Amino acid sequence: MQTRKLGYTDLHLTTVGLGTWAIGGGGWAYGWGPQDDAESIAAIRRALDLGINWIDTAAVYGLGHSEEIVGQAIAGRRDQVILATKCGLVWDKGGRSGASLPPPPYGRLKAESVRREVEASLRRLNVEVIDLYQIHWPDPDADIEEAWGVIADLIREGKVRYGGVCNFSVEQIKRVQAIHPVASLQPPYSMLRRGIEKDLLPYCAANNIGVIVYSPMQAGLLTGKFSKERVANLPADDWRRQNSYFQEPALSANLALVEKLRPIAGRHGRTVAQLAIAWVLRRPEVTAAIVGARRPSQIEETAPASDWVLSAEDIAEIDALLAERDRALA
Repeated sequence: MQTRKLGYTDLHLTTVGLGTWAIGGGGWAYGWGPQDDAESIAAIRRALDLGINWIDTAAVYGLGHSEEIVGQAIAGRRDQVILATKCGLVWDKGGRSGASLPPPPYGRLKAESVRREVEASLRRLNVEVIDLYQIHWPDPDADIEEAWGVIADLIREGKVRYGGVCNFSVEQIKRVQAIHPVASLQPPYSMLRRGIEKDLLPYCAANNIGVIVYSPMQAGLLTGKFSKERVANLPADDWRRQNSYFQEPALSANLALVEKLRPIAGRHGRTVAQLAIAWVLRRPEVTAAIVGARRPSQIEETAPASDWVLSAEDIAEIDALLAERDRALA
Protein backbone atom coordinates (compact mmCIF):
# COMPACT_ATOMS: atom_id res chain seq x y z
CA MET A 1 0.00 0.00 0.00
CA GLN A 2 1.29 3.45 -0.97
CA THR A 3 2.48 5.83 1.78
CA ARG A 4 3.11 9.58 1.84
CA LYS A 5 4.97 11.64 4.43
CA LEU A 6 2.73 13.84 6.60
CA GLY A 7 4.02 17.41 6.32
CA TYR A 8 7.17 18.06 8.34
CA THR A 9 6.63 15.01 10.60
CA ASP A 10 8.28 11.59 10.58
CA LEU A 11 4.89 9.93 10.09
CA HIS A 12 4.43 8.07 6.81
CA LEU A 13 0.71 7.43 6.29
CA THR A 14 -0.84 4.91 3.95
CA THR A 15 -2.78 6.99 1.43
CA VAL A 16 -5.98 5.38 2.71
CA GLY A 17 -6.67 5.71 6.44
CA LEU A 18 -9.60 4.28 8.36
CA GLY A 19 -12.27 6.73 9.53
CA THR A 20 -14.37 5.81 12.55
CA TRP A 21 -17.15 8.41 12.75
CA ALA A 22 -19.88 5.95 11.79
CA ILE A 23 -18.75 3.26 14.24
CA GLY A 24 -19.67 5.65 17.03
CA GLY A 25 -23.19 4.46 16.25
CA GLY A 26 -26.51 6.22 16.66
CA GLY A 27 -28.23 7.89 19.57
CA TRP A 28 -26.60 11.32 19.21
CA ALA A 29 -27.04 14.40 17.02
CA TYR A 30 -24.52 13.37 14.33
CA GLY A 31 -24.87 9.60 14.47
CA TRP A 32 -25.19 7.22 11.54
CA GLY A 33 -27.90 4.97 12.94
CA PRO A 34 -27.48 1.65 14.77
CA GLN A 35 -24.07 0.00 14.59
CA ASP A 36 -22.85 -3.43 15.72
CA ASP A 37 -19.72 -3.10 17.88
CA ALA A 38 -18.43 -6.54 16.92
CA GLU A 39 -18.57 -5.55 13.23
CA SER A 40 -16.79 -2.29 14.04
CA ILE A 41 -13.94 -4.11 15.76
CA ALA A 42 -13.72 -6.60 12.90
CA ALA A 43 -13.56 -3.73 10.37
CA ILE A 44 -10.73 -2.01 12.25
CA ARG A 45 -8.72 -5.22 12.54
CA ARG A 46 -9.33 -6.02 8.89
CA ALA A 47 -8.04 -2.57 7.91
CA LEU A 48 -4.79 -3.25 9.79
CA ASP A 49 -4.55 -6.70 8.18
CA LEU A 50 -4.84 -5.05 4.75
CA GLY A 51 -1.87 -2.80 5.54
CA ILE A 52 -3.65 0.43 6.48
CA ASN A 53 -1.43 2.01 9.14
CA TRP A 54 -3.51 4.81 10.61
CA ILE A 55 -6.92 5.39 12.17
CA ASP A 56 -8.76 8.67 12.55
CA THR A 57 -11.29 9.06 15.34
CA ALA A 58 -12.60 11.81 17.63
CA ALA A 59 -13.78 12.12 21.21
CA VAL A 60 -17.21 13.26 20.04
CA TYR A 61 -17.91 10.32 17.70
CA GLY A 62 -20.63 8.42 19.52
CA LEU A 63 -19.90 10.64 22.55
CA GLY A 64 -16.76 8.67 23.40
CA HIS A 65 -17.92 5.34 22.04
CA SER A 66 -15.82 5.35 18.85
CA GLU A 67 -12.60 5.88 20.80
CA GLU A 68 -13.52 3.02 23.15
CA ILE A 69 -14.12 0.67 20.20
CA VAL A 70 -10.84 1.72 18.54
CA GLY A 71 -9.04 1.07 21.83
CA GLN A 72 -10.49 -2.43 22.04
CA ALA A 73 -9.72 -3.21 18.40
CA ILE A 74 -6.03 -2.18 18.52
CA ALA A 75 -5.25 -3.89 21.82
CA GLY A 76 -2.01 -5.82 21.30
CA ARG A 77 -1.39 -4.08 17.95
CA ARG A 78 -0.47 -0.54 19.07
CA ASP A 79 2.87 -0.70 17.22
CA GLN A 80 1.03 -1.26 13.92
CA VAL A 81 -1.12 1.87 14.00
CA ILE A 82 -0.75 5.66 13.92
CA LEU A 83 -3.60 7.08 16.01
CA ALA A 84 -5.25 10.40 15.22
CA THR A 85 -8.02 11.82 17.36
CA LYS A 86 -9.58 15.22 18.04
CA CYS A 87 -10.68 17.65 20.72
CA GLY A 88 -12.87 20.72 20.91
CA LEU A 89 -16.40 19.31 20.66
CA VAL A 90 -17.86 18.48 24.06
CA TRP A 91 -21.23 17.29 25.28
CA ASP A 92 -23.34 17.48 28.37
CA LYS A 93 -23.51 14.28 30.40
CA GLY A 94 -26.60 12.20 29.95
CA GLY A 95 -25.34 9.52 27.63
CA ARG A 96 -26.94 8.11 24.50
CA SER A 97 -30.02 6.44 25.98
CA GLY A 98 -33.62 7.55 26.20
CA ALA A 99 -36.36 8.23 23.68
CA SER A 100 -34.90 11.53 22.49
CA LEU A 101 -31.37 12.37 21.44
CA PRO A 102 -29.12 14.18 23.94
CA PRO A 103 -28.38 17.85 23.21
CA PRO A 104 -25.95 18.37 20.30
CA PRO A 105 -22.23 18.68 21.08
CA TYR A 106 -20.82 22.19 21.20
CA GLY A 107 -17.43 23.83 20.70
CA ARG A 108 -15.16 24.42 23.68
CA LEU A 109 -11.45 25.25 23.33
CA LYS A 110 -10.53 26.55 26.79
CA ALA A 111 -7.26 25.21 28.18
CA GLU A 112 -8.74 23.21 31.06
CA SER A 113 -11.28 21.60 28.69
CA VAL A 114 -8.62 20.49 26.19
CA ARG A 115 -6.58 18.98 29.04
CA ARG A 116 -9.64 17.08 30.30
CA GLU A 117 -10.33 15.86 26.78
CA VAL A 118 -6.84 14.51 26.11
CA GLU A 119 -6.83 12.57 29.39
CA ALA A 120 -10.24 11.09 28.58
CA SER A 121 -9.12 10.14 25.05
CA LEU A 122 -5.94 8.48 26.32
CA ARG A 123 -8.07 6.49 28.77
CA ARG A 124 -10.71 5.43 26.22
CA LEU A 125 -8.09 4.50 23.60
CA ASN A 126 -6.02 2.77 26.31
CA VAL A 127 -2.75 4.27 25.04
CA GLU A 128 0.03 6.37 26.55
CA VAL A 129 0.50 8.77 23.63
CA ILE A 130 -1.65 10.09 20.77
CA ASP A 131 0.27 10.35 17.48
CA LEU A 132 -1.78 13.21 15.98
CA TYR A 133 -4.04 15.37 18.16
CA GLN A 134 -6.32 17.71 16.22
CA ILE A 135 -8.62 20.62 16.97
CA HIS A 136 -11.90 19.35 15.51
CA TRP A 137 -13.49 22.71 14.64
CA PRO A 138 -12.30 26.33 15.10
CA ASP A 139 -15.19 27.03 17.46
CA PRO A 140 -15.14 29.39 19.24
CA ASP A 141 -12.76 31.13 16.87
CA ALA A 142 -11.48 33.44 19.62
CA ASP A 143 -10.09 30.46 21.57
CA ILE A 144 -8.11 28.61 18.91
CA GLU A 145 -4.79 30.05 20.11
CA GLU A 146 -5.54 28.99 23.70
CA ALA A 147 -6.31 25.41 22.65
CA TRP A 148 -3.28 25.25 20.36
CA GLY A 149 -1.02 26.44 23.16
CA VAL A 150 -2.21 23.50 25.28
CA ILE A 151 -1.55 21.06 22.42
CA ALA A 152 1.99 22.48 22.15
CA ASP A 153 2.40 21.84 25.88
CA LEU A 154 1.07 18.28 25.52
CA ILE A 155 3.67 17.63 22.80
CA ARG A 156 6.44 18.82 25.12
CA GLU A 157 5.03 16.62 27.89
CA GLY A 158 5.07 13.54 25.65
CA LYS A 159 1.32 12.85 25.67
CA VAL A 160 0.96 13.90 22.02
CA ARG A 161 3.47 13.53 19.18
CA TYR A 162 2.11 16.07 16.69
CA GLY A 163 -0.70 18.61 16.50
CA GLY A 164 -3.12 19.16 13.64
CA VAL A 165 -6.21 21.20 12.82
CA CYS A 166 -9.48 20.37 11.09
CA ASN A 167 -11.84 22.67 9.17
CA PHE A 168 -9.52 25.70 9.56
CA SER A 169 -9.15 28.54 7.06
CA VAL A 170 -5.74 29.75 5.87
CA GLU A 171 -5.98 32.73 8.22
CA GLN A 172 -6.76 30.49 11.21
CA ILE A 173 -3.82 28.22 10.37
CA LYS A 174 -1.53 31.27 10.28
CA ARG A 175 -2.69 32.33 13.74
CA VAL A 176 -1.80 29.03 15.41
CA GLN A 177 1.38 28.49 13.36
CA ALA A 178 2.86 31.44 15.21
CA ILE A 179 2.60 29.38 18.43
CA HIS A 180 3.71 25.90 17.28
CA PRO A 181 4.15 24.20 13.87
CA VAL A 182 0.99 22.70 12.35
CA ALA A 183 1.58 19.12 11.22
CA SER A 184 -1.64 18.66 9.30
CA LEU A 185 -4.93 20.06 8.12
CA GLN A 186 -8.03 17.87 7.90
CA PRO A 187 -10.57 19.43 5.53
CA PRO A 188 -13.55 17.99 3.63
CA TYR A 189 -12.75 17.11 0.02
CA SER A 190 -14.60 15.16 -2.63
CA MET A 191 -15.79 15.50 -6.22
CA LEU A 192 -18.84 17.27 -4.80
CA ARG A 193 -16.94 19.56 -2.42
CA ARG A 194 -13.87 21.11 -4.00
CA GLY A 195 -13.44 24.39 -2.13
CA ILE A 196 -9.99 23.58 -0.69
CA GLU A 197 -8.38 23.59 -4.14
CA LYS A 198 -8.29 27.39 -4.39
CA ASP A 199 -6.35 28.48 -1.28
CA LEU A 200 -5.91 25.74 1.32
CA LEU A 201 -4.07 23.13 -0.76
CA PRO A 202 -1.52 25.62 -2.16
CA TYR A 203 -0.95 27.12 1.30
CA CYS A 204 -0.37 23.72 2.93
CA ALA A 205 2.02 22.68 0.17
CA ALA A 206 4.02 25.90 0.51
CA ASN A 207 4.24 25.52 4.31
CA ASN A 208 4.97 21.77 4.56
CA ILE A 209 1.62 21.02 6.21
CA GLY A 210 0.17 17.58 5.56
CA VAL A 211 -3.41 17.29 4.31
CA ILE A 212 -5.64 14.39 5.31
CA VAL A 213 -9.03 14.79 3.68
CA TYR A 214 -12.32 13.56 5.05
CA SER A 215 -15.50 12.46 3.26
CA PRO A 216 -13.87 11.62 -0.10
CA MET A 217 -16.96 9.49 -0.83
CA GLN A 218 -19.26 12.29 0.42
CA ALA A 219 -20.72 10.27 3.29
CA GLY A 220 -21.44 7.34 0.99
CA LEU A 221 -23.07 9.18 -1.91
CA LEU A 222 -20.08 8.50 -4.18
CA THR A 223 -19.97 4.76 -3.50
CA GLY A 224 -22.53 3.79 -6.11
CA LYS A 225 -24.61 2.15 -3.39
CA PHE A 226 -27.24 4.89 -2.95
CA SER A 227 -30.63 5.40 -4.55
CA LYS A 228 -33.49 7.77 -3.71
CA GLU A 229 -35.24 4.87 -2.01
CA ARG A 230 -32.24 4.13 0.21
CA VAL A 231 -31.94 7.78 1.19
CA ALA A 232 -35.65 7.87 2.08
CA ASN A 233 -35.18 4.80 4.29
CA LEU A 234 -32.15 6.00 6.27
CA PRO A 235 -32.65 5.55 10.04
CA ALA A 236 -34.27 8.46 11.87
CA ASP A 237 -31.05 9.15 13.80
CA ASP A 238 -28.80 9.16 10.69
CA TRP A 239 -27.50 12.73 10.25
CA ARG A 240 -27.45 12.36 6.47
CA ARG A 241 -31.24 12.69 6.36
CA GLN A 242 -30.78 16.42 7.08
CA ASN A 243 -27.75 16.96 4.81
CA SER A 244 -28.20 19.08 1.67
CA TYR A 245 -26.25 16.63 -0.52
CA PHE A 246 -28.91 14.01 0.28
CA GLN A 247 -31.82 16.37 -0.44
CA GLU A 248 -33.27 17.75 -3.66
CA PRO A 249 -32.26 19.27 -5.97
CA ALA A 250 -28.71 18.12 -5.21
CA LEU A 251 -29.62 14.46 -4.65
CA SER A 252 -30.82 13.87 -8.23
CA ALA A 253 -27.75 15.63 -9.68
CA ASN A 254 -25.43 13.63 -7.43
CA LEU A 255 -27.00 10.28 -8.28
CA ALA A 256 -26.87 11.18 -11.99
CA LEU A 257 -23.15 11.93 -11.65
CA VAL A 258 -22.54 8.56 -10.01
CA GLU A 259 -24.20 6.76 -12.93
CA LYS A 260 -21.85 8.58 -15.33
CA LEU A 261 -18.83 7.66 -13.18
CA ARG A 262 -19.65 3.93 -13.33
CA PRO A 263 -18.26 3.37 -16.86
CA ILE A 264 -14.99 5.14 -15.98
CA ALA A 265 -14.50 2.89 -12.95
CA GLY A 266 -15.75 -0.16 -14.81
CA ARG A 267 -13.27 0.02 -17.67
CA HIS A 268 -10.48 -0.24 -15.09
CA GLY A 269 -12.17 -3.09 -13.24
CA ARG A 270 -12.74 -0.77 -10.27
CA THR A 271 -15.70 0.50 -8.24
CA VAL A 272 -17.15 4.00 -8.04
CA ALA A 273 -16.03 4.22 -4.40
CA GLN A 274 -12.43 3.44 -5.42
CA LEU A 275 -12.67 6.08 -8.17
CA ALA A 276 -13.86 8.73 -5.71
CA ILE A 277 -10.91 8.02 -3.40
CA ALA A 278 -8.33 7.87 -6.20
CA TRP A 279 -9.68 11.22 -7.47
CA VAL A 280 -8.85 13.07 -4.23
CA LEU A 281 -5.45 11.34 -4.09
CA ARG A 282 -4.59 12.68 -7.56
CA ARG A 283 -3.57 15.95 -5.87
CA PRO A 284 0.06 15.86 -4.68
CA GLU A 285 -0.79 18.18 -1.78
CA VAL A 286 -3.09 15.49 -0.31
CA THR A 287 -1.21 13.15 2.01
CA ALA A 288 -4.03 10.68 2.50
CA ALA A 289 -7.79 10.18 2.49
CA ILE A 290 -9.92 9.15 5.47
CA VAL A 291 -12.20 6.33 4.37
CA GLY A 292 -14.98 5.26 6.71
CA ALA A 293 -16.04 1.66 7.14
CA ARG A 294 -18.67 -0.01 9.32
CA ARG A 295 -17.89 -3.62 8.39
CA PRO A 296 -14.89 -5.52 7.00
CA SER A 297 -16.31 -5.80 3.47
CA GLN A 298 -16.40 -2.02 3.10
CA ILE A 299 -12.72 -1.46 3.83
CA GLU A 300 -11.84 -4.50 1.69
CA GLU A 301 -13.49 -2.69 -1.23
CA THR A 302 -11.97 0.75 -0.67
CA ALA A 303 -8.41 -0.03 0.49
CA PRO A 304 -7.18 -0.90 -3.05
CA ALA A 305 -7.83 2.71 -4.10
CA SER A 306 -4.53 3.50 -2.37
CA ASP A 307 -2.48 2.39 -5.39
CA TRP A 308 -4.71 3.59 -8.25
CA VAL A 309 -3.19 6.53 -10.13
CA LEU A 310 -5.76 8.10 -12.45
CA SER A 311 -4.69 8.94 -16.01
CA ALA A 312 -4.90 12.47 -17.39
CA GLU A 313 -7.72 11.26 -19.64
CA ASP A 314 -9.73 9.92 -16.71
CA ILE A 315 -9.27 13.17 -14.78
CA ALA A 316 -10.35 15.28 -17.77
CA GLU A 317 -13.45 13.12 -18.29
CA ILE A 318 -14.40 13.48 -14.62
CA ASP A 319 -13.79 17.26 -14.75
CA ALA A 320 -16.28 17.48 -17.62
CA LEU A 321 -18.87 15.50 -15.67
CA LEU A 322 -18.41 17.74 -12.60
CA ALA A 323 -18.87 20.85 -14.74
CA GLU A 324 -22.06 19.31 -16.15
CA ARG A 325 -23.36 18.69 -12.62
CA ASP A 326 -22.53 22.26 -11.59
CA ARG A 327 -24.49 23.62 -14.58
CA ALA A 328 -27.48 21.44 -13.70
CA LEU A 329 -27.53 22.89 -10.18
CA ALA A 330 -26.86 26.50 -11.21
